[in-house]
Amino acid sequence: MVNSQWKIYLGSNSPRRKELLSGLGIDYEVRTLPDIDESYPSHLKGGDIPLYISTEKANAYKPMLQPDELIITADTIVWLNDEVLGKPHDRDEAIEMLHKLSGHTHEVFTGVTLTTAENQHSFYAETKVTFAQLSNQEITHYVDRYQPFDKAGSYGVQEWIGFIGVERIEGSYFNVMGLPVQRLYQELKKLLIV
Repeated sequence: MVNSQWKIYLGSNSPRRKELLSGLGIDYEVRTLPDIDESYPSHLKGGDIPLYISTEKANAYKPMLQPDELIITADTIVWLNDEVLGKPHDRDEAIEMLHKLSGHTHEVFTGVTLTTAENQHSFYAETKVTFAQLSNQEITHYVDRYQPFDKAGSYGVQEWIGFIGVERIEGSYFNVMGLPVQRLYQELKKLLIV
């Protein structure tokens, strides 16, 4: 159902983003660049952070795009009490993050940028996630068994911690996994890509 004039690329090695984009039935290839800077200005808050980072990622690819190519870049953050919970550096930081999330509601923001040689369009999606109170034993079991060191906020909603810990979600479940696919599909339709 993709407009045949476009070759679509996903600028991410994330297994979850690949799975979610594949779920839309879109033919695409993965194209990644090493060492893209994911820093951002300190004054940015909430959804503006992943929006900025996804745009910066896109700008790194833009010079190599051919006229018939489109690249999708994305970034996801967990936002709690005006603080970004990114990917944990080690076991202790992962455990600390999950203790912060335990018994609270946080926001997950994913910024997405659609880039062609001539145009660029960005948006972000927000989902509120409420965690039940988690015991120290539950948190350490999850971290030791699932090693969530490649995940913002130290958790994958599709994993054991999501099954036992998530009480409520307001917004896109898939956004929490890393790509708001329903919104992405709508934006691609607007651009006549699908």
